[in-house]
Amino acid sequence: MNEVIVGIDLGTTNSEVAVVREGRVEVIPVSGFDRILPSVVGIADDGALLVGQAARNQYVLHPDRTVRSVKRRMGEAARVAMGDKDYAPQEISAMILHRLKTLAEAHLGHAVTKAVITVPAFFSDAQRQATREAGEIAGLEVARILNEPTAAALAYESRHQGARKALVYDLGGGTFDVSVVNLEADVVEVLASHGNNHLGGDDFDQKIVEFVLDHLEQTYGVDASQTPTAMARLRRAAEAAKIELSDAPYATLAEEFLLEHEGAPLHLVLEISRENYEAMIEPYIEETLNTIHTALSSAGLGASDIQEILLVGGATRTPLVARRIEQALGMQPRGEVNPDLCVAMGAAIQGALIADAGAGARTVLIDITPYTFGTSALGEFEGEEYTHCFVPLIRKNTPIPVSKSDVFYTVFDGQKIVDVSVFQGEDRDALNNIQIGHFMVEGLRGAPAGNPVVLQFSLDINGILQVTAREKQSGLEQSITIENVIARFDREKIDAARDRVQALFGEPVDPARPARIGGSAQPADPSSAAAGDARRLRVEARALVEKAERMLANASAENAEDLVDAMEALKDALPGQDDALLKTGMDQLADLLYYLEA
Repeated sequence: MNEVIVGIDLGTTNSEVAVVREGRVEVIPVSGFDRILPSVVGIADDGALLVGQAARNQYVLHPDRTVRSVKRRMGEAARVAMGDKDYAPQEISAMILHRLKTLAEAHLGHAVTKAVITVPAFFSDAQRQATREAGEIAGLEVARILNEPTAAALAYESRHQGARKALVYDLGGGTFDVSVVNLEADVVEVLASHGNNHLGGDDFDQKIVEFVLDHLEQTYGVDASQTPTAMARLRRAAEAAKIELSDAPYATLAEEFLLEHEGAPLHLVLEISRENYEAMIEPYIEETLNTIHTALSSAGLGASDIQEILLVGGATRTPLVARRIEQALGMQPRGEVNPDLCVAMGAAIQGALIADAGAGARTVLIDITPYTFGTSALGEFEGEEYTHCFVPLIRKNTPIPVSKSDVFYTVFDGQKIVDVSVFQGEDRDALNNIQIGHFMVEGLRGAPAGNPVVLQFSLDINGILQVTAREKQSGLEQSITIENVIARFDREKIDAARDRVQALFGEPVDPARPARIGGSAQPADPSSAAAGDARRLRVEARALVEKAERMLANASAENAEDLVDAMEALKDALPGQDDALLKTGMDQLADLLYYLEA
């Protein structure tokens, strides 16, 4: 019997786990008949870890001890506070994955060690790496990182026959993706993808919260946004109202003793109509329609070339979504597969394909990269010589896995060092794209200018990028696997994080591995490792400063002042030897950049 590989939809709002058994896809129950686990984690009064509905229930009383929507922070350097401790986003996600893993093991009656985990198609390389790290921390071997729209297409394809082109519209709790997919026989081929990693049902909830805050301000002169428990209750009430408005023309937000006002309890009773709600969120829906046209254009297709539209994600239950899609594309979307479960189902099908354990699951999957990856080089830009011209190596919407290489040349005689920067984006000016990696190739031959250096980009089926630079004449080579240059977890950090997560679940740590809670194992060569870490830290710090400088031009006066202060503090720490001070400066600047980008 082949090993079972489960499929996991690690969602912003909810998560699910599924498996293929005897040729059938089975979404594993979380409690009773409920198959959806809220993606919420918290610490109870007695210090116990809460994951799922219990944590969600606690959120309104103790928002300071509860974390929700952590998916939006994956790939960021910022820490997440929960109670009196803080955690990396990977660790919080690992707690959700660990809970799904134990649920699957209890249901199947045996250990589960491998999983296919889904991510939004427009997740960056850093966010994909962070998701893989979360799986490893949870004790799972991640067999594949799979794009959510692609997983949904697999779930739909398994129920239908015939060649057709489909558009997968995936609107979840925190992210939005659209993919154009060719479905033919047993082949699922993704032609193009586009999306927004900060658009989803959470934003719909926020519009309702703002509606209530405005009502409280105008009616009572109260600013409830400064009361954390009141805000937590409003977010819960807003989500409930949003769900109710999917099936009813009106919803009532009712919260007794929301807060105290002028020595008396203030009770909230406020009705909201579907018409008003849809007016609030219509700009978001229009943005998704623009994204559809971008994806169709990238695929070289028009709306008339699409035979079906597949709805994915709980936020697609909002009636305005299907109505506007039908108006824009002239076709009624399909939604017969549960939009909350189809991503996990598709991930399970992919897991069965990998394990060769799914009877009748013969589908071949051809996925793409949603981003262009390249480097910067000296060249002509707008009629002038410029040192940061973007040179694409792997173009957006290229089928993966893929490997591309190009040759670059040293620019002056005796050059012994090449500085390689890796960017993700579409702009001709590399500095307007996102720098995702950086490394130095040292010890070149010192030849005359024009010494060829071959740069190779290799993107695997999980969307993880490896970059190699090789001096052609000598064979001198340097390479990196592009991970989040700020928040990356090395092996020792993953082991330490796994120990912390297991301890929170009350499980013993691996006795074969030294306990590293509160510390890390000593490297084999402490001096060389420390020197390498120090150099890498300063490279990462300089990359952060460069990113902040690019954002400065578009920042408001208040934000610009904060940015300049954080940049100057980090610049002051760069020449020194105090790595702890440098890391503190990096964390502060990274946190500020995260909130400005959100």
